[in-house]
Amino acid sequence: MSRNLKAHLLLLLTTFIWGATFVQIKDALRDISPLLFNALRMVVATVALLLMHWPHIRKINTGTLLAGARVGIFFGAGYEFQTAGLKLTTASKSGFLTGVSVVLVPVFLAIFWRKAVGRWTAIGVLAAMAGLFLLTVPGGAAGWGDFKSVNTGDLLTLGCAVAFAFQVIFVGRATRAHAFQQIAFLQVAAAAIFMVPAVPLLEHTYVIWSWRVIIAIMVTALLSTAAAFTMQAWAQQFVGATNTALILALEPVFAWLTSYIILGESLKLRAALGAILIVAGLLASELLGNTGTQPAADEARRCGIG
Repeated sequence: MSRNLKAHLLLLLTTFIWGATFVQIKDALRDISPLLFNALRMVVATVALLLMHWPHIRKINTGTLLAGARVGIFFGAGYEFQTAGLKLTTASKSGFLTGVSVVLVPVFLAIFWRKAVGRWTAIGVLAAMAGLFLLTVPGGAAGWGDFKSVNTGDLLTLGCAVAFAFQVIFVGRATRAHAFQQIAFLQVAAAAIFMVPAVPLLEHTYVIWSWRVIIAIMVTALLSTAAAFTMQAWAQQFVGATNTALILALEPVFAWLTSYIILGESLKLRAALGAILIVAGLLASELLGNTGTQPAADEARRCGIG
């Protein structure tokens, strides 16, 4: 198996893990405040990554520390915005607004790094965006979209999309210059350092130590964070940022699939069409777009990244 194929498969696995745990996090937030949940998740994940990657972590230098900290700031901000917003808006709107990062990645690359976007990549991004809308936003009475009002949760989640877009870009940049194990650890550790003092400052903290809270913290810390972000950090050495964002757009698709398998929830025609558009957009970019055929390191050198 080539490294490129392995990288794509690991990004797919990472996206599946995130999609499969979305409902679990929403359920856990009934018994714990969102910022406290994030802080505990990141602290546990930091300890796990320290144990997993200690031989590499002990060799961290100043340049690696700065690169990892930069990724960690956007990583932590993204989760803070997303989890806080999820308490104030619907899960469907949260899923769609988070998915806006798919569009923002190539936009930011074009604005800040002057990276040209190929025709098929642009078509793939637009198709994925339309699919995200159909998959995550109910049709409503008019059949177009049930956006009755914009609330604080929506604005927080838009902030999450911006932060995650930069996180995807900077992970790719950092892992092409530094060991992926170091970046995986540093981004989570930086997020933990950012999140812990934010808890008493930004929210009224509460927790009921139910099993769903304990299990959600452990699963998201060890699987969705420590394992998943290690895989993402390794894979982005070989997959460009725009194509990574398109793969991550499959998260709500996997969320729907796991809901169907575990909870028996049916996939209606509108949502099914959205899922098909996301997959079609991914295939258009990967098979026909010029970014999908060029190694990530070469792309980075052309764009002045890394």
